[in-house]
Amino acid sequence: MDKRRQKDHLNHRNLTLLVLFIFWFIHTIQCREEMTEQIPTESPSPSRVPDLKNDLRRISLSIFLGILTGFLCAVLFVCFVRLVLHYMSRTPILKGPVIFTPKINPKTLQSALSNDNNQLIGSSPNGKYYKTVLDGGLAFAVKKLEPFDKSCPEIQSKSVKRRIQQELETLAELKHRNVMRLRAYVREPLRLSLVYDCIPTGSLEDAMSRVRENQLQLSWEVRLRIAVGVIKGLQHLHFGCSPGVLHHNLKPTNIMLNSEFEPMLSDTGLAKLTPNYGTRASGYTAPECFQNCRCTDKSDIFSFGVILGVLLTGRDPLDPFFGEAVGGGSLGRWLRHLQQAGEAREALAKSILGDEGEEDEMLMAVRIAVVCLSDSPADRPSSDELVPMLTQLLSF
Repeated sequence: MDKRRQKDHLNHRNLTLLVLFIFWFIHTIQCREEMTEQIPTESPSPSRVPDLKNDLRRISLSIFLGILTGFLCAVLFVCFVRLVLHYMSRTPILKGPVIFTPKINPKTLQSALSNDNNQLIGSSPNGKYYKTVLDGGLAFAVKKLEPFDKSCPEIQSKSVKRRIQQELETLAELKHRNVMRLRAYVREPLRLSLVYDCIPTGSLEDAMSRVRENQLQLSWEVRLRIAVGVIKGLQHLHFGCSPGVLHHNLKPTNIMLNSEFEPMLSDTGLAKLTPNYGTRASGYTAPECFQNCRCTDKSDIFSFGVILGVLLTGRDPLDPFFGEAVGGGSLGRWLRHLQQAGEAREALAKSILGDEGEEDEMLMAVRIAVVCLSDSPADRPSSDELVPMLTQLLSF
């Protein structure tokens, strides 16, 4: 979109210069013709010298006024042309379901969403997920975001609606195996409903909850594979898109797992769509997002560091265990203490995962998590740097 704007701006500037040159050239020719007609070829007599000076003054004044008039007309003409071009190039505000895949019929989707029998499959602070089955048995997950604030009149403005539509079109273009595809969306007066592929196996949070309840066993290899998929998804968002996309709310509830435990990032980029999205306190949010509200790609890296710590420990980042173990500390502080302690290998092998023989890989993962959890964003690695680190661990 930025390249397109730059190109339009360059075209408008070239058009302005061309129009100004044409008007200047025409007026120059006309003024020269008038001077040729008014100035006599014969030598003027002394009695006509004052008249000749007056004629020259009038001619000079006419040239100046003609150039000024032509310049003003050119400016007004160019402004008019630019307004027309801007109006014609505006993104129209689409109504009803907006579909990004031929698998979905707009009327069928609208009918399915109006059905009150849709199954609730998940919820988060910013909305709820429903399973919707269309004609032909196609199942999709529909996330109904929390309604917009009625007291905020800006939400109803055309400029805000157009900006949200452009952001959704950008998100629909994201194509990566570790990023959920936006298949469609429906705009309501005070709400957005986003349509994704349905992942019946649930999220990483669901899997880790089952692990804590001893209902599921996840080996270190599977957990590391999940971490690699998450960081590859972030790498695509940060470096594979132009401009880069921030997730801004990365946590286990927004990481879906398929039947092969392949992770897919959901809720990508929703921070730009809803006010105050992702600003609630959580153990996955980088400190700078609260201190100065300046979130960057390194803020996503902090969230990834917490997720890597959760995969290592199996515990929630707000678990009282970390405060009790380190004396009022956090997950990051506990990992730093573990890294420095001499019993790190034993703790990793028994207390955390119980997988003996993989302590070296797990200890390296602890070090990666610690550097991702650095207080300063500049000290954290980029997703482009983390992909080869974790991929190398996976290949051991």
